[in-house]
Amino acid sequence: MLSFCDDISLINERSSERMNFRTKPRIKTAIQKAAALSGMEDSVFTMNAAYKQAMQTIRDHERTQLQPVDHEAFFTALDAPAAPTEKIRAAFASYRKVVG
Repeated sequence: MLSFCDDISLINERSSERMNFRTKPRIKTAIQKAAALSGMEDSVFTMNAAYKQAMQTIRDHERTQLQPVDHEAFFTALDAPAAPTEKIRAAFASYRKVVG
């Protein structure tokens, strides 16, 4: 049996929120089988899988990773930024009026 890491048990909070959803029979059967093979309850298995995917999605959206081919263009743009356009100038002027 493969080991399964229960990440949600490490979160020291009371489980007070509910999530309800419907699924297809084939998906439910697969989740139940995987949970049983991992030696855990369906809900624990499902929450761990959903939480891991949620955290990965958040990480992926919070950082930008450049491919090597893009490095030169990125650093060139940083070293020599384009002059601000009239729209940008107007936006900054509007921001200063509203925010102060």
